[in-house]
Amino acid sequence: MEPSITHKGSETPAAGRHQKNWSCLTRSVDETHALGSLLGQFATAGAVLALTGQLGAGKTHLTQGIALGLGIDRKLVNSPTFALIQEYAGRLPVFHFDTYRLRSTDEFLELGFDEYLAAQGVCIIEWANRVREVLPQDCLNITLTVETETTRRLEFQAAGPVSNALLAAIMERKIDDGHSVA
Repeated sequence: MEPSITHKGSETPAAGRHQKNWSCLTRSVDETHALGSLLGQFATAGAVLALTGQLGAGKTHLTQGIALGLGIDRKLVNSPTFALIQEYAGRLPVFHFDTYRLRSTDEFLELGFDEYLAAQGVCIIEWANRVREVLPQDCLNITLTVETETTRRLEFQAAGPVSNALLAAIMERKIDDGHSVA
């Protein structure tokens, strides 16, 4: 099932580079999984996805969809809150971080984030706002907000070549109801 997305988007220059912004609504966990799957299908080596949102906003559901799009059984994906990082083998390796329990960015870096980044897989960071200052500039920032019990608003912000290409691919994707996500 593809998401029946309500959307809006824009592109603005930001400090010498183009910054692409887009927002959409998903109306169920299945739609969040489907949107995540699109992200996974178009993700390339070196992609960094920085997820932010309150408890229950859908960060792990989105990650499960991304994993599915990368050829990983989404049932294998759970929140790595206690393990702090999970690794999954798919079309590209996936490195799934959860920074909720970390006390500092130093703890995040001690997990070996730089090495994971250099491994040219896909890095997904839940609670990215806690470590934002050490993330690369070229990352796709995704903020998930609870609108209703089943509806989530996802706001995307890309500011580098890898993240802009990924977001552009998602924005251009045709969806079931005949609308172009552009």
